[in-house]
Amino acid sequence: MTWSLAFDPLLPLWALAACAVAMALVTGISALMGLRGWPLRALAMGLLVAALANPAIEQEDREPLTSVVALVTDATQSQSFDGREATTATAVDQIAARLETLPGFEVRRIEVRNDGSGNGSELFRALANGLSDVPPERVGGALLVTDGQIHDIPDKAAALGFEAPVHGLITGRATEVDRRLILHRTPRFGLVGSEQSVELEIRDAGAGARPGAAVEVEIRRDGVRLSTRTLRVGERIEIPLEIAHGGDNIFELDASPLPGELTPLNNRAVVTIDGIRENLRVLLVSGSPHAGERTWRNLLKSDASVDLVHFTILRPPEKQDGTPINQLSLIAFPTRELFSVKIDEFDLIIFDRYERRGVLPSIYFDNIARYVEAGGAVLVAGGPDYAEGGSLYRTPLAPILPAEPTGLILETPFHPELAEIGKRHPVTRGLPGSQTEPPAWSRWFRLVDTELNAGQALMTGPEDKPLLVLNREGEGRVALLLSDHVWLWARGYEGGGPHVQMLRRLAHWLMQEPDLEEEALRLSQRGPLLDIERQTLGESVSPARLTTPSGREEEVILSEAEPGLWRAEWRPEEIGLYTVKEGDRTALIHIGPQNPKELQDVLSTTEKLAPLAEQTGGASMRLLDVNGDLDLPRISALRDAARYAGNGWIGLRQSEASVLNGVNRLPLLSGLLGLALLIGVLSVMWYREGR
Repeated sequence: MTWSLAFDPLLPLWALAACAVAMALVTGISALMGLRGWPLRALAMGLLVAALANPAIEQEDREPLTSVVALVTDATQSQSFDGREATTATAVDQIAARLETLPGFEVRRIEVRNDGSGNGSELFRALANGLSDVPPERVGGALLVTDGQIHDIPDKAAALGFEAPVHGLITGRATEVDRRLILHRTPRFGLVGSEQSVELEIRDAGAGARPGAAVEVEIRRDGVRLSTRTLRVGERIEIPLEIAHGGDNIFELDASPLPGELTPLNNRAVVTIDGIRENLRVLLVSGSPHAGERTWRNLLKSDASVDLVHFTILRPPEKQDGTPINQLSLIAFPTRELFSVKIDEFDLIIFDRYERRGVLPSIYFDNIARYVEAGGAVLVAGGPDYAEGGSLYRTPLAPILPAEPTGLILETPFHPELAEIGKRHPVTRGLPGSQTEPPAWSRWFRLVDTELNAGQALMTGPEDKPLLVLNREGEGRVALLLSDHVWLWARGYEGGGPHVQMLRRLAHWLMQEPDLEEEALRLSQRGPLLDIERQTLGESVSPARLTTPSGREEEVILSEAEPGLWRAEWRPEEIGLYTVKEGDRTALIHIGPQNPKELQDVLSTTEKLAPLAEQTGGASMRLLDVNGDLDLPRISALRDAARYAGNGWIGLRQSEASVLNGVNRLPLLSGLLGLALLIGVLSVMWYREGR
């Protein structure tokens, strides 16, 4: 209860002041003149002015408010080392129990985890968010249970927004030792086949540090060991890394552990370099003229990632005469340069309705077959030429061609359809129009009849005859398109069809585009989630095994999102390299920055929090004694004090804030009491005057 005297004037203040001045003048003149009974007159006028001021006694009903104490738990990745997690859980539970026994205090628990941003342990941002709805005068203090590795400690206590002690209760031991591998410079991109250098350093910290000691560093690419290098602790060195393929090349640099170190997790550094291919080089060789001759040329010329070399072979190389070159309409085809000297420079060779005319000697077809075996690619877009005597199948290319012509040509209207395996293959899966029966695209009218002896038929024609056949030969790839009527789709006949999607996917599959692999396991990050994707031609997949950066394993069930495409989502809680295995396939992805703050320094410390704690009157102290046992400080409630910590104890500020529930008001000079006083004084005055 709070008592006070309050006024609520019945007249405006200026009028009340005028009355008081008039009363004072009358009283002064009466006193100077020595009039009889002037004190009683003054008392009567004073009571009248006081009654006009309407004084009252007010009684406030106030309820004290509790002091809010923030109990911040550091649950970031570095807190999982050396039993800190268990120490933190025990300490937080016991501290919360002690705070609940303190009268007048409210505990607000705040847990901080890594958000994947790479900004490290941001406890003070979480503290500000957790106390954003609490008035500063109600904050009784903050207790931070952490390893001391906090990356957003303010320099000044004024930045906290409250005046209360901050205490750091540090997990971990003072005798810790650790080794870490530091990346100073890493490239982000590199041409496929080139080398990019990374600059790194190994540092030892703690009681067992050994400057200058030799350390073995193993280098792996996409999980496969490449080499081992020997480095010295404290030495900065550059290591070349070869970019083997397009897309993400994930390199792991793993330093040998330091005996007794805190964790080997930061002995590993991950470098992800995006392999950039130079423009893909395609050789297009056109043979017999036909209506769709420019379909391939127009498609490939429209692709900015393709450098196209196009020749139409109509003049044999042995045909020589004395006609001046500037008068020739045709020139000799540069067979030796293209099919012997420079054949390995091409990523894909396309034969569009090519038939043997003696232009290419048999030895060049041998070169093409060896080129495919070594990793090249050939596409044969055939028509009647593939079924006749001049067929490419009658050359040394036959061993790598997956379908043998029977000599028949089927000329009947048909809708190209996806085979069962074609519905799951990334080259033909989901082609626009394939979802209906018959497909919503135009008909074709010619198909070369063949017998399949290798590969997979993704599309079929009449009588389920193979139309599009893909096959792998050695390190290379071969495709057969057994009709020359794809141009009907390009010309929009009967509404056309998805020729651009189909032919472009086909060309890029032949050139070994990773996204078009029919058997693949891929990892990607989408916002806070990790996407696991399994592409397969099979009808089922086994559960995937996911390994976190700390070595914990989880089983992930994949569900079929599309034919041949299985997916799952996972929410990562750690920063570092994740590995997923499904069957005999392995995929890796690095979550977070390549050199994360959270793992740059993992030794527990009281020093980082000490300056801020000192400014607020708090303390930064370890929770474990020399024997490794938990030793919690006593917690005391204090009013305003200069220091809130001492030997074996910490203090919290007890708030004086309260909430007003109501006010009881007792007027002094109004009502019967005021009237009685005035009448009494007037009666005495009149009585005195009458004598």
